[in-house]
Amino acid sequence: MLIALALLMKILCYSALICILVGFIRPVFVLWFMDRSNRLKVLQVYGSLSIVFFALYLFISQFFLLD
Repeated sequence: MLIALALLMKILCYSALICILVGFIRPVFVLWFMDRSNRLKVLQVYGSLSIVFFALYLFISQFFLLD
């Protein structure tokens, strides 16, 4: 079960990084739910999400010795 959770965190981290790349090209594609969308907001929202998901992935894989 923890392997599936670690895999989910890794997939969510990669999807947030892809959203950063798409958001640098067209911010409105990934920040459609906000009133104002610019590249700084893309970096703040999806950058923090990718850091959180990566930290959770490292926490799960290191402390529960999955690799």
